[in-house]
Parts: sequence; structure tokens; C-alpha cells
Amino acid sequence: MHPMLNIAVKAAREAADIIQYGARNLDRLTIDSKGPGDYVSEIDRNAEKAIVDVLLAAFPNHGIIAEEGTGTTQGDPKSDYLWIIDPLDGTTNFLHGVPQYCVSIGLTVKGVLTQGVIYDPSRNDLFTATRGAGAFMNNRRIRVSKQLKLRDSLIGTGFPFRDGAAFDEYLVQLKNIMPKCAGLRRPGAAALDLAYVAAGYFDGFWEMKLNQWDMAAGALLIQEAGGLVTGIDGEDTYMQSGSIVAGTPKIFPELLKVLQAKA
Repeated sequence: MHPMLNIAVKAAREAADIIQYGARNLDRLTIDSKGPGDYVSEIDRNAEKAIVDVLLAAFPNHGIIAEEGTGTTQGDPKSDYLWIIDPLDGTTNFLHGVPQYCVSIGLTVKGVLTQGVIYDPSRNDLFTATRGAGAFMNNRRIRVSKQLKLRDSLIGTGFPFRDGAAFDEYLVQLKNIMPKCAGLRRPGAAALDLAYVAAGYFDGFWEMKLNQWDMAAGALLIQEAGGLVTGIDGEDTYMQSGSIVAGTPKIFPELLKVLQAKA
């Protein structure tokens, strides 16, 4: 395992210990609302601090963008090395006791995704990827599924809950895709959904209005597992736009075409 990935895994596991302690003590947590359907708990903040502390102890000259720091950069903001972290993706699931949430840590070097870790503490599943070295789940190599046709595919998605302006566009996408696939799932933690595409559980995934910390690690996992990732425009814009489409090489073009249909 790459030394930087090793440190990221250590950081993810420390955050997970805090998260699982919180999961056993949900009735005692302090919870704030960031907006409609968007919550943050003291666990998110404590988990983020644990990750930042581990990363900056190992790499004091690196930069860090983290969700609960509302995207502000910690460490050295001018560094070529930028860690992009979501300490707890799926906070709403977590707060309701639904065991579908994860820690996500990605590293870009001069803007290129090079390391990714997604850790699901409820199932003890560790997804890791290093650019050019493949994607792994619990140290076993993973590949995207061999599914050939959209009509036989299980597709993951997420609702654009942060931005009401995207609802109408999303409902058109939903209406178009539902009759054309075998099933649609909305588990509620985008980073884990992307890991599921890499592992071959989902054949494709799309969502709009995501933040870069939702996507960084998962996008690299999919690419290293042999899948394709773009924005809904079909270009390499997802980290800027927050709209992402991912899938197996065979399913991806079909999925993208359906999502791009206007009616």
C-alpha cells in the first residue's frame, strides 16, 4: 500500500472509532441543522478533527479541504498536495440509526486524484485506490460489474436535497431512467454509492449538486476499478459542477444518454 494511502487509512479508522462511539450514544449527541435536510453533529466535527490531526502530523506541508470546515483549507493552502475529506458522509442516516454512512478521504496532487479511501464502519468495509495501482476492498482487487445492458442494471442515485432549483431537472431524469433499468436505489451516502459502483454492486450511479468531498475518493475508486466517471455533460467537470455520472464501460454511454434527455 502506498505510504500516503496508509496514513489516510489510519485517519479513516480513527474517525470511524469516533463515529461508532456516537452511533451507540445517539440520544446524547448535539445536532445542528445546516439547512433543510442537512445536519451536522458533534461527531462529524470530532471525526474531522481526528482526520486532520493524523494527516497534518504526517504531512504538515499539505493542504486539507474538509466538509465541516465548510470547505476552508487547513494546513498549507498553496501546497500541490490537497486532501479532500468528508468525515461522515450520510449524516442523516447516521442520526437515525441507519447503518449506511462512511468516511471519505481523497488526495489530489496538482489537481489530479491520486489516493482514495472510503471506509464503512458499520460493515468494516475498507475501499482503497491509488492512481495506476487498482482499486481494492478489504485488500482484495475489485472491478466494476460486467453488466452489458442498462435494462438489466441496478443504478444508484441521490436526491439533490440541498438545492430546490435542481428538483425539476432531477425528476425528469428519474422519470426517464426508471423504466429503462432493473432497479433504482437511493441509500443516502454518495461516497459509499460510488464505492459500490467500483465494487460491482451498482452498475451505474448519478447525482447532482454534490460537493467535491462527496466525490473525490469514490471517483478514483471507480476509475481504478475499470469504470467511467464524468459530469452529466459528459466532460471531466464533476469536481467543479457537482453533477456526476459513473458506470461500467458498457452501461455508462446508455446511462449518460438517458440522463441528458430533456423530456
